[in-house]
Amino acid sequence: MISRRTFLHAVGGAVLVTRAAAAQPAGKMYRIGYLSEGPNQPSTPLDDSLRELGYVEGRNLKVERRFAAFKHDRLQDLSAELVRLKPDVIVTAGNPQIAALKQATTTVPIVMIWAIDPVGAGFVTSLARPGGNITGVTLSTGPELIAKQLQILNEAVPNLSRVGILRQTGRLGAETAALESAAQKLGLTILFADIRTPSDIEGAFTTLTRSRVGAFLILGGTMTWLRRQQIADLAVQHRLPGVHLLRQYAEAGLLLTYGPSLVATVQLAVTHIDKILKGARPGDLPVAEPTKLELVINLKAAKALGLTIPPSLLQRADQVIE
Repeated sequence: MISRRTFLHAVGGAVLVTRAAAAQPAGKMYRIGYLSEGPNQPSTPLDDSLRELGYVEGRNLKVERRFAAFKHDRLQDLSAELVRLKPDVIVTAGNPQIAALKQATTTVPIVMIWAIDPVGAGFVTSLARPGGNITGVTLSTGPELIAKQLQILNEAVPNLSRVGILRQTGRLGAETAALESAAQKLGLTILFADIRTPSDIEGAFTTLTRSRVGAFLILGGTMTWLRRQQIADLAVQHRLPGVHLLRQYAEAGLLLTYGPSLVATVQLAVTHIDKILKGARPGDLPVAEPTKLELVINLKAAKALGLTIPPSLLQRADQVIE
């Protein structure tokens, strides 16, 4: 989840609130379902985002929230429960939840936030023409982005031969094939360490260390997002350079991030929700893609890991954390 401050920055200021609120039909009560694989939280980015667009819970909005607490076997039941409530739209923020909702309904609109490779995962027919009841935003521009992260990691770490993949279970898509292909081209061997619950994270690092990997790449989700500080700390403790999509991981202490801005991604998702509540069909709304990818390098982490980042990589960085 992103912070309140970050999210409010993404969706705009008070002028937008006033104009959007005035645009909502008087007396109309919207119902939104929200499904999370994570723990129950008193508020979510969804609450602030909708408020900024004039949808205020208790006045013109009712939000039905369901949390799986990382028990993925509950996602299908929670999805069915939300569908039975007949909401105007269901919003969710990760591949395991999207898969469960896709199985639960073909009619209730679903907005994906931070979907990973939604075409490869089978959620939509194409990004340009989703065609069904699912649309939203993809956090990954496809398997090519994962391959690019692996390439950057290879540039940053000298004599790299084995790369660990810290993978949150439940992800769907073409990432594994892309990783294997990219690793082969770079002359690298990849080894997977899967995590099902937060308690698996520390053990996964032990597995990677014992496998003598020289660095690692994170294929994460809600769980790794909520535990990104722990992951960054364990990376330093085990002396493992790491890479992820989102800059917030580098801000927590991970060596590298390369991917889209989360702020911009959330803003795109909010726009889709608003359009659907105003009558648009999800199958007619193209899945939004990030328009800019940013490279962030944490030099403090590099120093702790005993690494010297090549000047050619530093020159390409959008931000260097010192």
